[in-house]
Amino acid sequence: MEAPRSEVQGGQPEGGAPRGSLSAIEVYAFVGPAGTGKSQRASHVARQYGIDLIIDDGLVVARGRIMAGRSAKSETNMVRAIRRAIFEYAPHREEVLKYLSARALRAPCRLMILATSEGMVRKITAKLGLNDPVAFIDIRDVATPEEISLALRERREKKQHVVPVARAQIQRNFAGKLVSQIRGLFKSRDRDEARNTVVKPPFSFDGKVTIEKDAIQAMCRHLLELGEHVQKIHELEIQADDDSLEINVVLDLKLQDRSALSIARLLQKKASTGLSYFTGMDVRRVNIKINEVSF
Repeated sequence: MEAPRSEVQGGQPEGGAPRGSLSAIEVYAFVGPAGTGKSQRASHVARQYGIDLIIDDGLVVARGRIMAGRSAKSETNMVRAIRRAIFEYAPHREEVLKYLSARALRAPCRLMILATSEGMVRKITAKLGLNDPVAFIDIRDVATPEEISLALRERREKKQHVVPVARAQIQRNFAGKLVSQIRGLFKSRDRDEARNTVVKPPFSFDGKVTIEKDAIQAMCRHLLELGEHVQKIHELEIQADDDSLEINVVLDLKLQDRSALSIARLLQKKASTGLSYFTGMDVRRVNIKINEVSF
């Protein structure tokens, strides 16, 4: 079905690709809720519309081969996976932009973005500086209600996901980080259709993720109190924006065999590394004020 044209036809990319080259890319969107079978049908839809490239969960794929990017399914938590899928990380975004720019300079091409909603598509096109989609294709246009129901049940019960690339590509590009076990391949007479690999990420992509500030504060307090250096935490303030944190702490220290400065630096590193890992957010700064020391 045709999508309404937006008045804003693609913004300036946040990476280093020339805007002019990206304007040669005709964008399509393939949307549907998570687990409804978009990746499984992506190659078929791409052939039907004469589409050259697919963007799926942070990867750029062409005829079953990974051309650029990194899969969101390789991340260790859902927050980082979501940020990866919408190209929030600059090195990842720049790699994809470099490839898309070079590909578009050779000849005009068509690209299809897989996403759970129109809003997600808009975020990706804005991040990459791509044109608005010329068409939105809904999963319900290419799959029956029974097929969608079956795909949802497989996702819910087996926690398995489909990646529209060949098994050898998965093994070579992810080296065991993406999956705990490769369950099998879809069978098809069509060679491109058979290039779907079933994988099992370390967590489920279903649902919505919300992290309350109180939860982040509790995580930070636990990280700081690990070990024997912190005697008491007087104040712990979390300042958060959309994707980064700033931590302000006032505490008492037990020096033992280390200086106050070295302990403070150790605590900064523990808080920054731990919160980045568990929340997927960048930690801009950890400010530690020492109220009192004991020996």
